[in-house]
Amino acid sequence: MNIEKRTIELVEEKIADMPNLFLVDVKMHSNGSLIVLVDGDNGIGIADCVAISRHVGFHLEEENVVDTPYNLEVSSPGIDTPLTLKRQYAKNIGRTLAIKMDDGVKREGILKEAGDGHIIIEETIKEKGKKAVTVESTIPTDKITETKVLISFK
Repeated sequence: MNIEKRTIELVEEKIADMPNLFLVDVKMHSNGSLIVLVDGDNGIGIADCVAISRHVGFHLEEENVVDTPYNLEVSSPGIDTPLTLKRQYAKNIGRTLAIKMDDGVKREGILKEAGDGHIIIEETIKEKGKKAVTVESTIPTDKITETKVLISFK
């Protein structure tokens, strides 16, 4: 059985009764690291990560899914991890995003809305010789190659 597929099933089984949590990603790396990223609408605590890790680890061992040594890591996505799910966008409404478009253009703005197939950001447009203007822009999510939350230490 595929390790990643089984891990996804086990994580979803464990968080089924925790509607505020959601699976972001599962990756098995060639160095033996099995990385599970789980997030929550209000973040995720260490206790939840531990519970998921124990559940997944127990079943992977019990079912002998992994036949080589591996290291299981369950955590929330780091602040530098790109947003990939609509639920992650919704969680970050009001925050400033850095967005890379599929045409190479980079945009930055405050996330105002996360809809089906699009996001709306408030961005400041500055044209040479003119005063900066703040506008709301609708961006189709299929035109986005990467979105990261920008953190300000002001």
